[in-house]
Amino acid sequence: MTGSGPDGLFGGLFARGAVRVGDRDWLQAMLDTEAALARALARAGLADAGAGAAVTAAARADRFDVAEIGRQAALTGNPVPALVRALSDSLPAGAREAVHRGATSQDIIDTALMLLARRAIEVIDADLAAAAEQAAELAQEHADTVMAGRTLLQQAVPVTFGLVAAGWLTAIDAARHELSHVRTTRLAIQFGGAAGTLASLGAAGIEVSGLLAEELGLPEPALPWHTDRLRILQLAGALAGVCVALGKIARDVTLLAQTEVAEVAEGGSPGQGGSSAMPHKRNPVISVVILGCTRQAPGLLASLATAAEHELQRAAGAWHAEWQPITALLRLTGSAASWSVPLLSGLRVDTGRMRANLDAAGALPLAAHDLDAAADPAGYLGSSAEFIRRALAAHAAVATQELPTSS
Repeated sequence: MTGSGPDGLFGGLFARGAVRVGDRDWLQAMLDTEAALARALARAGLADAGAGAAVTAAARADRFDVAEIGRQAALTGNPVPALVRALSDSLPAGAREAVHRGATSQDIIDTALMLLARRAIEVIDADLAAAAEQAAELAQEHADTVMAGRTLLQQAVPVTFGLVAAGWLTAIDAARHELSHVRTTRLAIQFGGAAGTLASLGAAGIEVSGLLAEELGLPEPALPWHTDRLRILQLAGALAGVCVALGKIARDVTLLAQTEVAEVAEGGSPGQGGSSAMPHKRNPVISVVILGCTRQAPGLLASLATAAEHELQRAAGAWHAEWQPITALLRLTGSAASWSVPLLSGLRVDTGRMRANLDAAGALPLAAHDLDAAADPAGYLGSSAEFIRRALAAHAAVATQELPTSS
């Protein structure tokens, strides 16, 4: 989408936070991959000793014309050939042999994606950790705040707002767990050359592959995964899981913030939530924007699942179909995670309104079960307190574990 970058027309909504996956970020990740390969080749004795350092010094995105590389990509089906030419042209003759040697375009783009994903996951996880802490505080503070439970959007038996927040908390923690699993086990270099054999490097192929992984701080897979796209799908699934967890929170807030319900309200800066046509309104704009991000995730995940079947040793079009959906999914998940922090930290809970709405329904939802509890809904909360305790204990265990950072 035009204007979806951090400084674009929609960037403040859909590119909030520190996840950066724009054109220049992609370009830098590709350059980082090329530079790491040059260093690996030099270490393996397949390039001049100073070639790796020379390529690394030149591999800065601000030295290259992104638009021109993009235009030339139309001639080859991807931007790597044009980037390789531009990078080689910027180097002394002795260092040029270290550029792209042994690699194919997919090696560079797939590995660049892994670098972008690693950085994005670290940012997303930090925001999720902050959001989880806020949810935990709400769960603890409102463990005894009685409110109407609602099933099929109708009032049911009572619950506590602490239990609602505990549900948010466990979903965030579960989403973080999946992200961590992908971060530590599924991100890996891609390096297989023309058909996944590294034949152009002869007997040195495996050595260079290991050195490339070491240079980038990414795992070396058992073999190249050019047409095995499970890693991409698992990454996308973990990101979509984050969107599910955050979308649930945002949807609950929009429902509880309705004028007729008014049990919660968003905080936010002055002017936030204003309406262009109805000055009296205060819209739950943070929740709305989170939903604007998260509701795009299923379609993007479906596109990536559809594109995951790659034929033989190199796909004709399916690989190309991944680039924009995975970029958008990283950006939108990062934005939703960033928005979730002010949503939960600024959430205002009206406990009096919660009790009033519950009392307005009368005792009928409880009468068939327990006449004594019908007189006091706080006596009909079942195992709510224990569920909240369990959620907080599980979160405390999660909070002691830190996601590994980039090397």
